[in-house]
Parts: sequence; structure tokens; C-alpha cells
Amino acid sequence: MDIVDTTKVTGLKKANIPETIKLYQDLDDDSKELLRCANKVRQNAYVPYSNFKVGAAFRTKCGRIFSGCNVENAAFTPGSCAERTALCKAVSEGFREFSAGAVVAYQEDAFTPPCGVCRQFIMEFAADDLPIYVTKAVEGTTEKLENHAGDHVLCTSIYNLLPNGFRNFK
Repeated sequence: MDIVDTTKVTGLKKANIPETIKLYQDLDDDSKELLRCANKVRQNAYVPYSNFKVGAAFRTKCGRIFSGCNVENAAFTPGSCAERTALCKAVSEGFREFSAGAVVAYQEDAFTPPCGVCRQFIMEFAADDLPIYVTKAVEGTTEKLENHAGDHVLCTSIYNLLPNGFRNFK
């Protein structure tokens, strides 16, 4: 059986950003800034039901950062995830092209990448593979919520998180 390049058959693009785990100290300043913004906005999360705060930040192609936190609702499904909140804020201000994103939440033994709905939502605005940085949130109420040098960061991309994601190709 011959190996077929599925990108030519399906029109779907493959990830071109390798998935790695890096130390926070080894990230560039732009990536650190995204994570700081996500950590900071996470403090505003409205989570009376789950008590699980999430923060996200996305940088537009022109360099502007939009951040968002999760907002829960007693009926559950009308709630909004941090990633969708951040992207909707950007879109409402006229921005639809992004260069990177970051997501932070706190689970003791795991990273918290975007949920499936958010992965598809991010894909809507990712004409090309989009780097996504995921790390554990910084706990506390200090003004400068920054990860420590030795903290691990999952450096992935939307095409890694949602391989063969649904696209409306024209």
C-alpha cells in the first residue's frame, strides 16, 4: 500500500510546530508576556460552581494582546471558556488574525489545554498553525503574576491540539 499525503487529498493542513515542553526561563519575552496576561486575567474568573479558574491570552498579528477568563452560569452550557472570551473580545474589536495564544489553569499534576469546543473555536482563526503555550497558573494575588524560571510550559499548536480539525475551505 502506498503512503498518501493526506494534505493533498483532504485539504487539511498538518502541524508544522513541534510539540515540546520547555522551561519558562527558556521562552522568549513575547511568550512570557502572554502567559503573564493569562495568569493575571485568570484572577477575574467567575467560577462559583467549579471553582476552576482559567485564563487565556491571544496576541494579534499586529502585536495587541486580548485576554479572557472563564465565566460560569448556573445552567452550565451558557458559560464561556477563557479562550473563547479572549478571542471574542479581539473579534469584537476588529481583530481576526493571531500569532500566538496562552492558557493557564491550575491542576496539580497536569497541564490544562483548551477544551474541544475551544480548539475548534481557535481553529476558526488559524489560517496557519498557531503556537499555544500551556502552563500551570500562578496562585496568589500579587501584582506581577509570573511563572518561575523552572516551571514547565507545554509548547504546542492548534494543529497539534486539533489534528484534521474541521475547516470550511472555499
